[in-house]
Amino acid sequence: MTPSLPKSKRAAPDHLAGTRAVRKPAPQPSPVQFSPVQAGAGQPSAALYTALSDLLRAHAPEAALLARVGGAVLRFEAGTLEQCGPELEPPEAWLEGGEMTWLSRDGELLGLLWSDAGPVSPTAVEVLTMLLAASRPDGAGREAEVLVTQLPVATAWLTPELVFRRVSRPFLELLNLSDAGVLGRTVAEVLPGHPALLLALQGAVAGRSVALPDERLVGDDAGAVPSRWVRGEARPYLGGWGAGVMLTLQDVSGEYERAARVSALLDTRTPAALLTEDGTVLHASPGLSELAPHLPGQPFPALAGAPLWAWVGFEGAPSAAVRTLVRQAAGGSVARGDVKLASGELLTLTVRRSPESGLLVAESVGASVGGAAPLGLISQMLALSEDAAVLVDAAGRAQLINDRAAALLGVEAPRLVGLGLTRVLSELGVKVFSPDGQPLPLPDWRALPLPLRREVLLALPGHSLRHMELRVTPVGPEGSHRDAGPRGSVPAGGLLLTLRDVTVLRRAEAKMHHDARHDSLTGLRNRVGLREDLAALQAEPGASGALVCLNIDGFSALNTALGRVACDRLLIGLAARLSDLMAGLGQGQGSAARLEGGTFAALLPGLDIHDAVEAVQRSLSVPLRCGPRETPLTFALGVTALDGSAEDVISNAEIAVRHARQQGRGGLGFYTPALRAGVRNSYALEEDLRGALTAREFTLLYQPILNLKTGQALGAESLLRWQHPELGLLLPQSFLEVAGRSDLITHIGEWVVEEAVASRERVRAECAATLPDWQVSVNLSLEELRRSEGLRRLLPLLSAQGAPDIEVTAGSLLDHSEETLELLEQLRGHGARLCVDDFGDGAGSNLSALTRFPLSVIKLHPTLTARLPGDARVVTLVEATIDLAHRLGLGVVAVGVERAEQLEILRELGCDAAQGYVVCPPLPEAELLAWLSKR
Repeated sequence: MTPSLPKSKRAAPDHLAGTRAVRKPAPQPSPVQFSPVQAGAGQPSAALYTALSDLLRAHAPEAALLARVGGAVLRFEAGTLEQCGPELEPPEAWLEGGEMTWLSRDGELLGLLWSDAGPVSPTAVEVLTMLLAASRPDGAGREAEVLVTQLPVATAWLTPELVFRRVSRPFLELLNLSDAGVLGRTVAEVLPGHPALLLALQGAVAGRSVALPDERLVGDDAGAVPSRWVRGEARPYLGGWGAGVMLTLQDVSGEYERAARVSALLDTRTPAALLTEDGTVLHASPGLSELAPHLPGQPFPALAGAPLWAWVGFEGAPSAAVRTLVRQAAGGSVARGDVKLASGELLTLTVRRSPESGLLVAESVGASVGGAAPLGLISQMLALSEDAAVLVDAAGRAQLINDRAAALLGVEAPRLVGLGLTRVLSELGVKVFSPDGQPLPLPDWRALPLPLRREVLLALPGHSLRHMELRVTPVGPEGSHRDAGPRGSVPAGGLLLTLRDVTVLRRAEAKMHHDARHDSLTGLRNRVGLREDLAALQAEPGASGALVCLNIDGFSALNTALGRVACDRLLIGLAARLSDLMAGLGQGQGSAARLEGGTFAALLPGLDIHDAVEAVQRSLSVPLRCGPRETPLTFALGVTALDGSAEDVISNAEIAVRHARQQGRGGLGFYTPALRAGVRNSYALEEDLRGALTAREFTLLYQPILNLKTGQALGAESLLRWQHPELGLLLPQSFLEVAGRSDLITHIGEWVVEEAVASRERVRAECAATLPDWQVSVNLSLEELRRSEGLRRLLPLLSAQGAPDIEVTAGSLLDHSEETLELLEQLRGHGARLCVDDFGDGAGSNLSALTRFPLSVIKLHPTLTARLPGDARVVTLVEATIDLAHRLGLGVVAVGVERAEQLEILRELGCDAAQGYVVCPPLPEAELLAWLSKR
């Protein structure tokens, strides 16, 4: 069963995937050994279980994983696999200690990762999340999200001014530089003498993805740093630090070296040929072809397609000697012999097996060294290529294919030699698409503009989709490029096709793009993503709708009370609820985002502001679950129409929700221009506040408190006022909330205490005979005192001058935490009497606070006093409150006493003291002294 947790422990998470309906947790069966072979129809493959176990063992061997796989919840721990039941309920031991991490994607909880040894590595979290996300029923369509975080590629992030902001380690290694030699410097400084590179990067700054020209980086004169060729790409990039450019470079020096070698090899005059095992010639070098007799001006007799021994270049063809050499080589031997040519010359011919299975290489070992290399070495060289490579002849037939190309197509290389490459690709079902997914026809090699370089998507046998960089370059004898005929025709030597797999790089870019626009916890859009969605919607003709901003009431206190894990669970549940709302609007309609903390946003196209609010309220009406219990939440909602730019719309919604929060829990705010004006005024007021202390614009008024038994003044409450040079005298409620947004509130509170204590000492000195125990009280916010600077700065002042009475609101005592108790104990330890202000207003009626905290006085809320003496029920309530307070040893002060009959009934009910205009209005210190001298 679901464990019953003590209040001090974190709540277990509730199931998120599938239907959102609330279900009671089912009893857990006894753990059983679960073998991958037990997976039935519709269940994940055995490979998935093996992969999960291997990844956990490799990246987090000390951790345990609870995950939903298929229709069951499985637990991987200590090398064992157990089936646990239908719900993602963590064992109670996981809640008692250790570190638990949520594995989630797009608002759906995929699993829980727990370790008793502390947090697991981010790599483990990422790879396990990727695998679980890919195993979902829709995983096949989510290939772009199955990404890796670290790539061995040279990558740099540049500012719009082309200044290096961050670089990867391979980037520094490629350029043989250090961080200090790159970061903070411009591209022109790091890579001088490359104007084409700078021009291309400017295109990326302007918002275009560009392929950078191949550049040769010259090494040093000493040879310690070799010269190398690099190829790159630049794309616009928006990260946490703002807009910029992502630059990737790759070392293609080997490609240039191989290209030079291929060109030289195909230009050879060395007699050589590539054969099948039955002796059929697939390709012959020019050096071999030229040995055949021919008439001047006529082409040399063809070799390809016929047995080598039948070639007319051999004397008495067919040549029995050549047939024997081929048969010996096909049997596995290296055959060598002298063969007589039709010209009467002898040719020493060696025939042996090629590294390519099923192929033979025939070459002359006695040829002159004027050529670069025999053809047999060409296949060996292509076999070492890091890219998939295919050599096609002028007719588009495959002549040489390396292992990488054969593996890419899923067939054996010898089966492709001599076949038309386009026909082969068509029969294999290979599809070609542009990077944006548009289908492309298979190429006609004779019509390609050369040289060609472009990126394509290949749909390969087995339904895998790979991002490939295709390069097609002409190859052949020297001068064949110039003599190949009109642009687009294939040169006599053929074409070299190379395919570089850039899938991992594109996936990394997609992840960077995704992460820059999505919230990492919930999977919803973040502020950047919401801004883009808004801009796209507003670009449509006749676009309309509303943006609703919602903020969880008391999110900070909720986070403290529940703990990070449980609160994150609630946020994920809220994100799922908003995602369901968007799904109900239809495919591609609406957008949900998490802006920060407990603040979310819902973009609802086609709805007016009232319908949008109703839709969000309906979505949030059902309480969210946190483990086995429901957690009802209230939300402040702010809504605005889609008027103005995307950034303005988001700002308007946030202003509206800020206004809603000021109305109390569950507030609702509709944006109006007046609200924005109020925000501007608020920030202007904050700027004025910063100079108010220095300019001595603050002042204190004092309202006396009268002892109802003796008629003598006991002390006074100090009341803060701001004499604004333009706005006049301002009450605290008009500026303290603004001050609370910064450390200004701490400095103001410190000044109030210091000034009130100084005034107390002056009154005591002036009225030493009659008021030796005169006391003042000041209002302090417990929330502000909890700030690191608040209490630390105040305590020395209380110790030096003697503490005043300190008043805290009843609402602030609803937090029964140890932190609040410790704070109040420290204040009382420095001599302060603690008073509860506004007691009896509903929020402050928590009677347990009267016994938990070290209080001395309660001050009745003015709304109670105002209904005296006419309201008999209030009279009874006030009398009972006074009696209860006296039984607890607390004094009672009535606030807001305006009439003499109120003063009289309070005296009859046993109230200790009263404060209000009937006693005395708030006075400056000089007038207070005059009032006291008359009594």
